[in-house]
Amino acid sequence: MVYQSRWRFTAFCDRASAAKTMNNIKELDAVALTCDLPEHGLKRGDVGTVVLVHGDGAAFEVEFVGYDGHTFALVTLERDRVRPLHAGFVPPPPKWA
Repeated sequence: MVYQSRWRFTAFCDRASAAKTMNNIKELDAVALTCDLPEHGLKRGDVGTVVLVHGDGAAFEVEFVGYDGHTFALVTLERDRVRPLHAGFVPPPPKWA
C-alpha cells in the first residue's frame, strides 16, 4: 500500500511538476504584474486578465480594466513580468491620489 500511495501522488511530490503546474498560465486567468509599467499607467501588483497566450506561454496579451468596466491597457508581456493569482488572493486596495 505504501508503494501504491507513493506512485499515485508522485506529481505532488516532484518539485519540477509542482513548479510547472503553478506557472501554467492560460487564457482568461487572472495575473498580477511583477514590475511597474509607467508608460501604460500600470504598477507592480496591478491585476489583469490574460486574453491571449503567445507560443507556449513565452508571452501573454493581458487586459487591464478599470472600475467602470472599460479597458485602459492591453499589453503584451513576457512571462517574467506577470505571475498567476491563486484562489484566495486578495489584491491590495487602490492607492487614491
